[in-house]
Amino acid sequence: MHVHVMSYAVTITDTSPASAVRAPATESAPAQQAWTPRLWGVLAVLCGVLFLDGLDVSMVGVALPSIGTELGLSTTSLQWIVNGYVLGYGGLLLLGGRTADLLGRRKVFLTALAVFAVASLIGGLVNDGSLLIATRFIKGLAAAFTAPTALSILTTTFHEGPARNRALSVFSVFGASGYSSGLILGGLLTGLGWRWTFLTPVPLAIIALIVGYVLIPRDKPAVGGGHDLVGAVTLTSGMLLAVYTVVSAPDRGWLAPVTLGSVAVAAALLGAFFVTESKVRHPLIRLGILRIGSIVRANLSIVALFGSYLSFQFMMTLYLQDVLHWSPLKMAMALLPAGLIVAFGSPFVGRLIDRYGTPRLIISSMTSLSLGYAWFLATAGNTPNYVVTILPTMLLLGGGFAFGFSSIMAQATDGIEDSEQGLASGLVQTSGQVGAALVLAVVTALVAGGTSSAGGDFAEFHPGVNLVSAVAVVGLALNLVPLLRRYRPKHV
Repeated sequence: MHVHVMSYAVTITDTSPASAVRAPATESAPAQQAWTPRLWGVLAVLCGVLFLDGLDVSMVGVALPSIGTELGLSTTSLQWIVNGYVLGYGGLLLLGGRTADLLGRRKVFLTALAVFAVASLIGGLVNDGSLLIATRFIKGLAAAFTAPTALSILTTTFHEGPARNRALSVFSVFGASGYSSGLILGGLLTGLGWRWTFLTPVPLAIIALIVGYVLIPRDKPAVGGGHDLVGAVTLTSGMLLAVYTVVSAPDRGWLAPVTLGSVAVAAALLGAFFVTESKVRHPLIRLGILRIGSIVRANLSIVALFGSYLSFQFMMTLYLQDVLHWSPLKMAMALLPAGLIVAFGSPFVGRLIDRYGTPRLIISSMTSLSLGYAWFLATAGNTPNYVVTILPTMLLLGGGFAFGFSSIMAQATDGIEDSEQGLASGLVQTSGQVGAALVLAVVTALVAGGTSSAGGDFAEFHPGVNLVSAVAVVGLALNLVPLLRRYRPKHV
């Protein structure tokens, strides 16, 4: 990889069975890492959990109308079945990643996975809307610990360089496959009953829990840190309030007194957190990581990638189901090409990262996204044709996601010591989730009247497409300027 802040070689220094997949940082490691069956098994568990997260989110999204009908929930309550998960997930991601560093990645990962399985089971059995929303919040909390911990286990298990890039490529395939499979499987399972969309992840989570307990190596908690109670309280409460404000603002109004008050309190809590971290002896989060340019660009890039990609898919879901009245399964098949591009293209991204480096791959990603939105705006009109407009756009967006996800994750964790991999993983995933929630909230406000369109009219969705296009272009510029600056002529 071409962007390194620090470079760590790795070697195996332990003769225990777990040592086959553990990679402490030293200076005398071999250039290549042998992919043993145990190593493949660890990667399979991590990929399975990421697949499960994507599967769960998309299946429940497809099942929302059936849930509302059976439980008698209003549109606002249905929204909180989604937002409850987002609140727990986005609000605790950063703390979840750092907790894995401080308490041990294996312990945190397995505990959170067990909580996820139990919450899924309860969610499939309840008959009360409030309890269902509560289980979604708990699942979001659990995912906030499994997601960054899975990524930090991957980045500490696989040596920095070709092995890690290859593993990240495989990892991203399962994320996209889980979301795409969930759209289709959700359409099929909803026909049998919406409860199956909650119960299906349970046996998968139990299998991952058992295999993970056997294969994932034990690790030692970080030596420093863990004594910052004030930092933990201010970070958790500030992030929860910030995410809650973002997801509830479209209903309450961005200028409503409650919204403005929540913004002020969240800003004060997060400000207190940063002040605390700069003064305590053992900070929960080392703020120096935010001064590394490549990591900052990776975090901003994931905002552009997730914010534009997920918001555009949200608009297409509304248009195809609520305006054109397509069935959930037909809608899923229409959006599937993007997921297929990610699934089949991501395995090759690791080799491209080795050859060209993450900055060029991220620029390619943002370029593909920007071209996709530009093509849609240029050809859509008020009644976009699927073959002429929607399909080419989804292919370009799929290519952008395939190039971007693995590259951004690699750059966000590149050169970081093992003791802070959970922090770096949690940071980039928090940026992605909170950024996506923010962009989606604004898009939702812009297209609030879109579902009232008649005759297949897409006109009311155009402001939202303009916004996601601008987000992608900003992401391209953020990555293009440093690269161009590197090649500008030098004057004597």
